[in-house]
Parts: sequence; structure tokens; C-alpha cells
Amino acid sequence: MEVGYWLSSEEHAPRDLIENAKRAEQAGFSYVLISDHIHPWVDAQGHSPFVWSVIGALAEATELGVGTAVTCPLVRMHPAIVAHAAATAQNLLDGRFFLGVGTGENLNEHVLGDRWPRADERLEMLEEAIDVLRALFGGDYETYRGKHYTVEQLKLYDVPSTPPPIIVGAKAPNAAKLAAEKGDGTMNTSPDAEIAKEFKDAGGEGPVYGKVTGAFASSEASARAIAKERSPNTAMGGDLSTELALPRDFQAVAELVREEDLEGSLVLGNDPALWREKIDEFERAGFTHVALHDVSEGQAEFIEFAKQFL
Repeated sequence: MEVGYWLSSEEHAPRDLIENAKRAEQAGFSYVLISDHIHPWVDAQGHSPFVWSVIGALAEATELGVGTAVTCPLVRMHPAIVAHAAATAQNLLDGRFFLGVGTGENLNEHVLGDRWPRADERLEMLEEAIDVLRALFGGDYETYRGKHYTVEQLKLYDVPSTPPPIIVGAKAPNAAKLAAEKGDGTMNTSPDAEIAKEFKDAGGEGPVYGKVTGAFASSEASARAIAKERSPNTAMGGDLSTELALPRDFQAVAELVREEDLEGSLVLGNDPALWREKIDEFERAGFTHVALHDVSEGQAEFIEFAKQFL
């Protein structure tokens, strides 16, 4: 199990993300995953810098591997533009970049006034988007006329010698099958052994990325309070994470979240055994990589704590 560090774009300003990545590298982490949002989940998180600018700065500031977790190349950003950004990122990072892709959330994708598609249509769009990405990474002029996307005579002149791997987010069996067919790996924020098995049974090869989220604090009581304020969305089930449109909508639902509802969805406190237990849960489920995500503001202290898991 290779342990990385999670850069949460929703929770930290752009310069702070860079400083946290530098701390993670100094602590011994080899890679970071970075979220790609235009809105935070709730206003208490308070940030959402443009991920591609941050990745450019990471390339200059560190020697870390970097992956998006995840970019949605469907609505807010056309897959041709994502291909352009990802190719540049791979060049700047000297081959240390991977492009994580997924079907996204209404929270981020409604902002240009487009219709928010149903889940099955979004998966169909993602399949087509991956085809566009692969074609453009080839470095030739491409014209593509699909059901959802059109590309007219586009050539990316600065394509990397090795295209960035495409890691496909999967929380459902049909997405895991798509990841196996079209991706170079898969990703899930839950330690779902069935989805990991579905990916492998469908012929999927490559890494399986996960995320361990917690509220790092000196006591469980403090951790509960931090998690309730800064990450109540982790306790929201069903399709809320993909369907709600605004941070204030998540905040309204958060009024119904009790501190005890956060148990199980986050690691609460600074007990190494609890963090290790959750890491091991991902490993038992068949994951090869996991990134540690602390929702508190004290990232320097957390990184120092987390290096024991490397």
C-alpha cells in the first residue's frame, strides 16, 4: 500500500496548498492527490482555486507525483480543454502526473447554465470524453464528432512523450467496468471491495486509489466539532453529493447532521491505531494506493503525524 497526501482545494487557499505539498514531500510522501472543484462543499471550507494553476506551481515547487481526484471532463470543461491542460501538466511534471476523471457533481458543473444530466448519461459522456482525451494525447490533428462532443481539427503541439495515465473514478459496477475498459486504473473514496473486484474481474489493470478522510485533533470531541463544521457532507448519503447545486444547499442538509452521524465516515482524533485501521481496510479491499485527508486547518501538525504511515 502506497500512502499519499490529499490536497483539498475546497479547504485551503492556493498558496497554502503549495506549502502543504512541500511539507508532505519533506515528510517523505511521494505523491499527492488534488481535488478539482469550482465550489467548496460548504462555505466553512471557504476555498476553491483553479486546480491547473496549482498543479503548475506544484511542478515547480516539488518533485512529487500529482493526480487529480477527480476532474470532470463533461460539462464545465470540454474534454478537449482537459486534454490540453493534462498534457501541459504531464510535461511540467516530467511524467509524474496522472489524470483522474469522473462523472462530477452538480455543485461544480451547473455553473455555465447547462442541464445536469442523469447518472447513466454522465457515464456515457465520460466514456466519450476518455476517447477524446486519448485521441488528443496522440499529438496529431483530430476531428471527433460524437453524440456528446465535437472536436474540429485540433492538434495539441506540446504533448508529452508518455501520455498521462487516466484513472477513472468508480463507485458503481458500471463505472468500474468502464474503468477497466477505458482507464489505466480506478479510484474510489470508499473501501468498497466489490467495486475493486468488479474492476479487476472486468480486466482492469493498474492502480486502485482510495482516500482516508479524518479530522485530526487532540481529542475525539474536538475532532467531532471540526468535522461537523468543516466536512458535514461526508455524512450525507444517497445521491446528495452529486445532485445538490450550491454550498448553501449542503449547509441546509448539514443542519440535520449530528456529530454522531460522522462516525464511520471519518477518522476522529489523533489515535494512530484508528488511522491505521482505516488504511488497512482499503488494503484488504484490494486498493494499492490511499491518500490521507485531514479536514482540520492544522495541516503542518497532521503531516508530521501522518508520516508514520509511510
